[in-house]
Amino acid sequence: MKPTIKEAYQLLHEGTLALAKVEANGIRIDIDRLEATISKVSRYIDRLTEKLKDDEIWLKWRRRFGYKTNITSRTQLAKVVYGELGYESEKKTKLEKRESADETSLRKLKIPFVNRYLQLEKLKKLRATYLNGVKREVVDGFLHPSFNLNLVKTFRSSSDSPNFQNIPIRDKRVGKLIRQCFIPREGNVLLEIDFGALEVRIAACYHKDPAMLAYIKDPTKDMHRDAACDCYLLTQDRVTKDIRFYAKNQFVFPEFYGSYYAKCAPNLWNAIDTAKLVTSNGTPLKEHLAEQGIKRLGACKSGQEPKDGTFEKHIKEVETDFWENRFSVYAQWKDDWWNEYLKNGYFDLLTGFREVGVYKKNDVINHPVQGAAFHCLLWSLIQLQKWLTKSRLGAMIIGQIHDSILIDCPKKEIKKLISKAKCIMTGDIRNEWPWIIVPLEVEVEITETSWFEKEKYKE
Repeated sequence: MKPTIKEAYQLLHEGTLALAKVEANGIRIDIDRLEATISKVSRYIDRLTEKLKDDEIWLKWRRRFGYKTNITSRTQLAKVVYGELGYESEKKTKLEKRESADETSLRKLKIPFVNRYLQLEKLKKLRATYLNGVKREVVDGFLHPSFNLNLVKTFRSSSDSPNFQNIPIRDKRVGKLIRQCFIPREGNVLLEIDFGALEVRIAACYHKDPAMLAYIKDPTKDMHRDAACDCYLLTQDRVTKDIRFYAKNQFVFPEFYGSYYAKCAPNLWNAIDTAKLVTSNGTPLKEHLAEQGIKRLGACKSGQEPKDGTFEKHIKEVETDFWENRFSVYAQWKDDWWNEYLKNGYFDLLTGFREVGVYKKNDVINHPVQGAAFHCLLWSLIQLQKWLTKSRLGAMIIGQIHDSILIDCPKKEIKKLISKAKCIMTGDIRNEWPWIIVPLEVEVEITETSWFEKEKYKE
């Protein structure tokens, strides 16, 4: 039996109380490291700015715009690069029909000045948004971010003051500079307990595609490895961890969330150079593809049929097989779910919530998955908080990021806490919500030093 709207309200009510406790607990910040990092980044920004202004391109920029020159203007940079230097833009913005100034397009030009400029922008954002953002909110050495349950249409949470859910990690250099400032209390460790592939598993509870269920339930199967084989024309033994990563994040997930081949192909192709991808036997991936007859990307333009022999044409064929053969039931569910929304004007989440309003197809398909997946985390956090309060342990929940819980834990309580968290997050929740028809998994990372140095927990 699925939860009702009344039960959905109860989840938000209890969740608000639990998150209020999380906010009050607070996260310990290494103030000295934070101050030192701000100074270090500021010095680097100054040096990088000086290098830019010593470059000939900056002189052309100044001649072009005179007193209106603004080093923070991407639009001005684009006009200099494409207009003054004669580079061709890969795409133009839809509204103004001018050269694109987005980071991806600019990086593809491989101009040292532009790369330094983009690096400068990233460092400025790190300093202003993250480092100084944390510094402004610290009280007596602790950060107390707000966690909201009433602001996001998908019924996920949000965070502010500062946005704890947006602390960088994908860029390891930037992630290190800010996350090293988050530390455990004296004598404690930080534990991050993360649901594994939660949205994929919750999506399967909606569409019930037999192929997807088989991937989830059989540990010997790996959909991301299989996608890597298809996208890069490899046998399983030639797929590396990095190749699997890019197939997962540049093809499988984008396809699930509504992207298509003309957007996936350039990302998969560019990843080869960006990440210097090679097969398990050391063959450069582009060299391997060339041996398979694929030597160029293709135009990748909307409405333009890809040409034979291009990577774009190959990815289009992979996409067709992906939806027509591998996940055909999932594909049909997308169409059926969309048509039901068009008829009713709303759609219901498995957790009892209802979304009413005007939405695009991708929103109608993705929102119920994202919302219900977060509610699994929220329900688990509520139960874990109740247990911690009842048990009078020293461990405390200090943050959450959609599918993970961050805990500040005394060393003597580590095993007991992890055991209880796993029980709640993989067992108790399925008893509470029988609509979860797939097994759930959690991963645990631990650190005695800082949030950045966390490592996989070994029992």
